[in-house]
Amino acid sequence: MNALEFAIKMELDGERYYREQAVINQANSLRAIFLMLADDEKMHAQILEKKTKNLNYTLEPNETLATAKNVFSDKDRIKNEIKEIPSQIDVYRAALDNEKESILLYQKCSSEAADGETKALFDYLILQEKEHYAILEQLTALLSRSEEWVEDAEFGLREDY
Repeated sequence: MNALEFAIKMELDGERYYREQAVINQANSLRAIFLMLADDEKMHAQILEKKTKNLNYTLEPNETLATAKNVFSDKDRIKNEIKEIPSQIDVYRAALDNEKESILLYQKCSSEAADGETKALFDYLILQEKEHYAILEQLTALLSRSEEWVEDAEFGLREDY
């Protein structure tokens, strides 16, 4: 399996994973985020498939990160909506690892690209996966803060959240 085929499989696995998370989070705001992430992964797979078939494709920016930031603007509501699924934080951490793996793969592919078009494709995918990573990192930080133990919040400097 070459790098493009592996990347396609990885993107389709990511899509499936995020769709599963959307089902698990059906009753809260995260459903929309996971559906956006799944759609992005599907789009990435389609672009890569077109590349393998030497078909035309476009690398268009998307609004996933901006939309996710809007969802995260009401942090208290999100924490309340998803506090009943505490084990989910491990799922989000696993998703972070998957996104990091994608970034590393695409960085390697970009550095080994034979032509400018291929390099531009992998650079685009790197940016997309970094946006996914930022979304999941924000979600993980939001949820993990509720697990952190604070001896006495009256003393010491605490990061706002």
